[in-house]
Amino acid sequence: MKIVVVGSVALDSIKTPFGDQKEILGGSATHFSLAASFFTKVGLVAVVGKDFPEKHISFLKDRGVDLAGLQVVDGETFRWEGYYEYDLNTAHTLDTKLNVFESFDPSLPADYRQAPFLFLANVDPDIQIKVLEQARQDAFSVCDTMNFWIERKPDSLKELVKRVNFCLMNDSEAREFCGTFSLLDSARQILDMGPEAVIFKKGEHGALLFMDQSHFAAPAFPLEEIKDPTGAGDSFAGGFLGYLANAGDVTEEHIRRAVIYGSVMASFNVEGFGTDRVARLTADEIEERFQVFRQITNF
Repeated sequence: MKIVVVGSVALDSIKTPFGDQKEILGGSATHFSLAASFFTKVGLVAVVGKDFPEKHISFLKDRGVDLAGLQVVDGETFRWEGYYEYDLNTAHTLDTKLNVFESFDPSLPADYRQAPFLFLANVDPDIQIKVLEQARQDAFSVCDTMNFWIERKPDSLKELVKRVNFCLMNDSEAREFCGTFSLLDSARQILDMGPEAVIFKKGEHGALLFMDQSHFAAPAFPLEEIKDPTGAGDSFAGGFLGYLANAGDVTEEHIRRAVIYGSVMASFNVEGFGTDRVARLTADEIEERFQVFRQITNF
């Protein structure tokens, strides 16, 4: 197992100006796993209820995602309902039913504990820390979060950030977390806590990578068709960490390249609702879009 991801598997109901879908496969661990599976072997740790459709489990297995860490328990699966207006960077929540996810207590299977790469998707930072303590000490760890935890558990989140290799946040979350309008100041504050790098996800405006002595900016891929941005950040993380795990090299050259692969995977994710576009994706399409990225960012 190269990568273990701990996060949510959900059933999403989404409406955008370009259509709507009910109870489709979603969740942070789902989007991450599907993106990362194009690069390496992924083990998923999450919880669903007995009502979770078997077709989704078969789909994840068919994509090579290891589900030994997926708990299926009595109760109903986590559900999220929301909508987007023409500002597709902002999701508007209509309803959240945590259901079985509310009591999620992840335990890594024995072989998962030896994985060299770990992604802590957006969940309670106390849970993220608990998972981190189950992994091997030298695992390359990356965490994600959201404003909900920044506002409610800032101390736990700071403790987590101190202990991971990389930290991912949206640009607005970083400003709130650090109490500043400056992304550069936010990056310095987060790096001072301990991580080797921080990546700010900027949605349709790309991503920014900050390291101790350098930074790197990646644009978003220009698209003609965008249907649903849900899961784009997790797909970015999957492409990013999937590439690094496959390369087995976390030097700055590969980290920058991984940011571009993350942007590539996010760009495919938004072209369909839920997992629809990624389900039809091929390795050749990924490489072709990566080469286009190389051309449009050449200076």
